[in-house]
Amino acid sequence: MKIEQRIKELGIELPSAAKPGALYVPVKRLGTGLYVSGHIPSQNGEPVYTGKVGAERSLEYAQEAARLCVINILATLKSYTGNLDRIKGVVKLLAFVSSEAGFAHQHLVINAASQLLIDIFGEEEGAHARSAIGTNQLPLDVTVEIEGIFELREL
Repeated sequence: MKIEQRIKELGIELPSAAKPGALYVPVKRLGTGLYVSGHIPSQNGEPVYTGKVGAERSLEYAQEAARLCVINILATLKSYTGNLDRIKGVVKLLAFVSSEAGFAHQHLVINAASQLLIDIFGEEEGAHARSAIGTNQLPLDVTVEIEGIFELREL
């Protein structure tokens, strides 16, 4: 499947890759594995989804934040590889959801991120291992942060 073509078919426009906001690299390669640092729901370098899920923010709000995290991850991967068609598939996501006490649906928040990756990469290559963790605070008060491991296609 042509990943870049599928992204266009879904009406997604990838932004420019964000620059790291601290002391880390956006992507670290190990063999054919690409380890992508945590990405937040930001646009033009500014967080756009903030606050805790529960009474303050809705499930749907947090799901949109998770989708934007994935879009930002894809922008970083495109910047790193030059072409997303070089990505074979998704291996694993680790996701954090800023949650109010009592909110227990982090898995449903991150389903939005997982579904977007399946929509882009297909059922087989988009399916991935995953962890969805609730936390009391994330950097810059963002609602979601997601990191991932992706497999690079052999040339």
